[in-house]
Formats: sequence, structure tokens, C-alpha cells
Amino acid sequence: MSAAPAPPAPAVAPAFDHRRLDELMERAGLDALLATSKHNVQYLLGGHRYFFFDYMDAIGVSRYLPVVVYVRGRPEATAYIGNATEDWQLDNRPLWVSEVELSSWGAVDAVDRALAHLRRVRPGAVTVGIEPSFLPADAYLRLTQDPEVDVADGYLALERLRARKTPQELALVEQASTAIVDSMVAVFGSHGVGTTKHELVEALRREETARGLIFEYCLVSMGSSANRGASDQAWRRGDVLCLDSGGNLGGYIGDLARMAVLGEPDGELQDLLGHVDETQQAARRSIRPGARGEEIFHAADEVVRRGEFAASTSFVAHGMGLISHEAPRLTATGPVPYPNDHGDQPLEQGMVLSIETTLLHPTRGFIKLEDTVVVTDDGHRAFGDGARGWSVAQC
Repeated sequence: MSAAPAPPAPAVAPAFDHRRLDELMERAGLDALLATSKHNVQYLLGGHRYFFFDYMDAIGVSRYLPVVVYVRGRPEATAYIGNATEDWQLDNRPLWVSEVELSSWGAVDAVDRALAHLRRVRPGAVTVGIEPSFLPADAYLRLTQDPEVDVADGYLALERLRARKTPQELALVEQASTAIVDSMVAVFGSHGVGTTKHELVEALRREETARGLIFEYCLVSMGSSANRGASDQAWRRGDVLCLDSGGNLGGYIGDLARMAVLGEPDGELQDLLGHVDETQQAARRSIRPGARGEEIFHAADEVVRRGEFAASTSFVAHGMGLISHEAPRLTATGPVPYPNDHGDQPLEQGMVLSIETTLLHPTRGFIKLEDTVVVTDDGHRAFGDGARGWSVAQC
């Protein structure tokens, strides 16, 4: 029997693996998708994020709601519904999408236009996947008023689509990670006695911005306190300092934590950070294609359990990319609540993981390392892997 002919190439070249998305949608019983989160819209459009609404959504009596309409098996029918002024950006960088309508000023009119397009290209009863946490109530109600539309959850299919990063995506994560660590080293080396947590966070913001990142946050702890919010607490000799920061490059997040001490670290501090690093290294050695995600936790827990700091040490690993906790989701007991959908599934090349070990010592304080690791074809590779020991500030 002769092999079935290959499906025809789409009339346009999608910016993502449309065949994989079709497979994920079929598995979820979805005929079409309405993507409305900024991160998934950016992913499906190949990097587009409208600058005017990058930091806020509200305008007038509604909000900016970008919508990508995707019909399973028909990438050439994909449409983008954007704001009426978005042509300012798209004139300079056109999209791969052939159907672009830039006329909406709110959530409901954006969904109206998305439905009109869907009716033209996919008439009849249709199951539409939405992103429930990223679709406003008024837009959702308008969508459900169509008697031929059955609404279902499409977020997990989109999340799984993003789990394996392309070389271009990995390059952005690596650049962001390296820039964050370089920024932390610069801050450690230029600040000392009397510097407040507020001042350290502001200095890190300037360093990350100077390296081309969008500064998102910095969790900062100092001395014996486990409080990670910025304050007027001042750095004193012998105090440890933890900077845990997220910075964004092209929409992709770097998220790492590094340690410093004001003055030379004593033997106890070396032992404490050594225990944290030993846990991190054990977790990293278990990362490879085909290994189950839960093996990372087993490897880390083995080190934690046999150490003298077991009761005060915690470990977590999570996927990251366009958002700081995304697929693969490897645990249901971490600090961010979500189901453990992928812990028993094999890791795949191109997945990016954040692994982090935290030790809360009653007198020495908050001691942590957070690393960014990508699954490679022959194992793993860490991004921004410098300054993992004690950085020593002498100012």
C-alpha cells in the first residue's frame, strides 16, 4: 500500500509549530482557539507585543484585549484582532498572519470581531478553547451568547505548545540570565556598609536596565531576617545578602538568585551555601531528555534528607519561559499552586527549568541559589551560571 500523501504546506508560514498545536487541540477536543493573554498572543504572532499597552491594559471604560483566532488544521485562516492604533507598530514589523483587523478599543468589540472572523472561516457548531484567566467577564459573556459556540479551556494546550523552546527563544533566556547575574555581581561589588535594601534594589534595577533588560522584580533579604521586601534595613559587616531577581528580554524571563556577604565568609557560611549548592548540583545531574521531571525532586531530596539542615531546607523546580511558572509543571506542593501535570512525564529537549534551593538559618538568615537550566540533547546546560559562591563585598 502506498503511503498517504503529505498534507499541503500552509499558504503562510506560522511562527510556531502548527502541527503540534493541531495535535494538542485534537487531544483536548478543540476546533478553534481564541488566545487573549499577552504571552500567548506574543508567542503565536512570532514576538509581537504592542508597545502602547506593554505596561497597562485599561483604557476608557474597558481594556486592551488582543486576540489571535486559530482554527485547527487551518493556519492560513489565522486572524489577529488588535487595537485601532496598532498599525503604528505593525507597519514597521508586519505579522505572518494574513488576516489582521486593527479596529478594537475594548474587550467586547475585540471578541465580536474575533467571532465574526471565526464564523466566516469555520461556520456551524464549534468548540472554542479560551484562556479563562485572561478573558474578561464581559467578553466571555458575549462569547457564550453565540448558540453554536461551546467554550472549553484552551490554556493547557497553549502552555504545552510553549514547553519546548526554539534556539531563538533559548538565546533570549540565556542572554537575560547572564545579564541578571552580571548585574548582581556589579551591585555586590559597588555597595557596602550602610547600604539599604531599597538602595540595593534600585541599583540592581539600573544595572539590569543598562544591560537591555526590563526589570521586573527583586526579592531581597539581609542579615538574619527572612523578610524579602525592600526596606530601610542597612547592610552590616558579617551580614549575608540574597538578591533574587527576574528580568525580561524580548518577553522571556531570566530568574536567578545569588548570595553575597559583607566581609569574608566564615566556615559556617561556607558550609551553609555548600549544602545549598550540593542540593542544586544533585538536581541538575538528573536533568536529561527522557528523565521524568519528578526525578529532579528525588535527587534533591536525597541530599536534603541526609544533611544537618534538612528541617530548614526547601527545594523546588519549575518550568519557565514567557512566564515564570509554566510547563513543565513538576510539583503540586511548591510555592505557586497548580497541578502536577508533568512530573511523571519525560523531560524534552528545549525545556527550560528553574531549580532553587532555600535554607532558612535562625541566625545567619536566608541563603538561596536559583539556577536556570535547559534540557539539551545530551543532558543539560545552565544559563548565567557565574557567581554561585559567596560574592564578597568589602566597601
